[in-house]
Amino acid sequence: MKKFTKLLAGVCTLALVGAMAIGCTKAEEETTPNQTDTTPNQTDTTEPTEQTETHEAVQLQIFAANSLSKALAEVQELYTQTHGWVTFADTQYKSSGELNSMLAAGSYADIEITASKGTMDTAVSAGYVDESTRVTMFVNDLVMVAAEDSAITSCTLEDIAAGTYKVGVGDDSVPAGNYANQSLSTTTPPCFIDPDGNVGKDSAGKANGTDCYAGTPIEGKVVTQTSVGNVCKLAQSGEVDIAFVYTSDVYRFGGVKVVGTVPADTHKNIIYPGAVCAQSNYAEEAQAFLDWALTDEDAIKVWQKWGFELA
Repeated sequence: MKKFTKLLAGVCTLALVGAMAIGCTKAEEETTPNQTDTTPNQTDTTEPTEQTETHEAVQLQIFAANSLSKALAEVQELYTQTHGWVTFADTQYKSSGELNSMLAAGSYADIEITASKGTMDTAVSAGYVDESTRVTMFVNDLVMVAAEDSAITSCTLEDIAAGTYKVGVGDDSVPAGNYANQSLSTTTPPCFIDPDGNVGKDSAGKANGTDCYAGTPIEGKVVTQTSVGNVCKLAQSGEVDIAFVYTSDVYRFGGVKVVGTVPADTHKNIIYPGAVCAQSNYAEEAQAFLDWALTDEDAIKVWQKWGFELA
């Protein structure tokens, strides 16, 4: 009987140990799931939480002052890299007055950027641009340049007014030319004396072409051009001794050296206003580009590289 009791106890003990082992194994399986079996299939069970934003393809047409050609082209290229739905038509780089004339003749543009406050004032009053979008984008300096190999190392307004050099100046449609004329009219004696002894300016305050130089020491020594870029080329080639251009043109063209900076208090502030054109079919996209061009860090570096200071 005792042997049977011991045997029964042994069997029970083995059964208990086996049950505990099975229970532990099951517990481990529950607390350590098989990753392969329990990882959800993202393709099958997960719905996307975001949808890729889509944009309508847009092509923007910009009318811009000639002096912006190199910088703006690079900024446009930069913009398309992150805004793939936007392209730019053949940007028209002209003198600011010519840009307004093109708009007046019915040419289409989404954005206009001029090189003077006056030309943008004209665009606003004529209804070419939306005044509410107008923004002053850049400032610039007016400098006197000579060919890189020129013997001239320095020059002043008084040197020009005295007739010392042959000079390149933008015509009445070129803001840089008007700034130069404003500055030369402050010299003693003033340039641009008309036959009646008055400073030769019209009612709008602009110099009246080459007639304004009649009777002054620089009569016959002034060559005018229809863009500041062409004026710069006059100095590059040596056709003139000195040319009045923007600081940015020295970066843009090369081949010239600065021999003098025109005092800022002798001419109106040199600013570049920009605005969305009133006729734009893509006013929202045009405004987005203007905003980006003035705030994006990489775009700002491009403007600075080409000599433009953000206003």
